[in-house]
Amino acid sequence: MSVTSSGRPAPSEFSPHAKGYVDLVPDGDLIARLERQLQETCSLLKPVDDTLAGTVVYEPGKWSIKQIVGHISDAERIFATRILRIARSDRTPLPGFEQDDYVASAGSNQRTLADLIAEYESVRNSTLTLLRSLAPDAWLRVGCANSHDQSVRGIAYTLAGHELHHVKILLERYLPLLKRPGEAGRARATH
Repeated sequence: MSVTSSGRPAPSEFSPHAKGYVDLVPDGDLIARLERQLQETCSLLKPVDDTLAGTVVYEPGKWSIKQIVGHISDAERIFATRILRIARSDRTPLPGFEQDDYVASAGSNQRTLADLIAEYESVRNSTLTLLRSLAPDAWLRVGCANSHDQSVRGIAYTLAGHELHHVKILLERYLPLLKRPGEAGRARATH
């Protein structure tokens, strides 16, 4: 099934705080977009030095690159669970989650970046399998997640935009810092 035929979600199909994420997603086939993201994000991350990925932050209190990658995987799992439950007509209100607690408990900085990338790939491939399996009418089903009515396609667009948001931060705030000669050593470490 091509997601292109379902179109973009209306603002009533996703939570108000997700608008910025949804707005980042270009028009077109969402599944194809998510497949491209998988390749682009992996290509962006694989050359990053493992030690720097777990220690350098662009500002005190911000997450490391490893923590961002772990967060993307965790958030995608939650979005995919919401998609599955709502697509299957589960009307149980689904809770939100506290991202900072997840990041603090995940231990991403103690893992290798390669391992975190492999996990991200696995999670994304699972999400793609789920999305490809949905019937056209399932994309329009609505349920309550994080105290807001949301459609399956609204959550799927949020998922795509969430990653675009974090990749933009990596490109604008982290990778230029790591590429400047001598800057990586002076960058703020997380510990």
